[in-house]
Amino acid sequence: MAKALLGHVGGPDPRMVAEMRRLQRRVRDLEAELVRLQEENEALSSSEAVHSVKDREPALT
Repeated sequence: MAKALLGHVGGPDPRMVAEMRRLQRRVRDLEAELVRLQEENEALSSSEAVHSVKDREPALT
């Protein structure tokens, strides 16, 4: 009977396993993209801060 139950239930569905792997890959890709964009944003922000100090007009008194 145990064989019948295992045969009926089977193991993990191959389609579900493939979908899980695909989703895990997608999450890794999105996390890498997030890190890349954060680094790019930080570089642009620091570059913009340097330019804004140089390009600042004197205050009127």
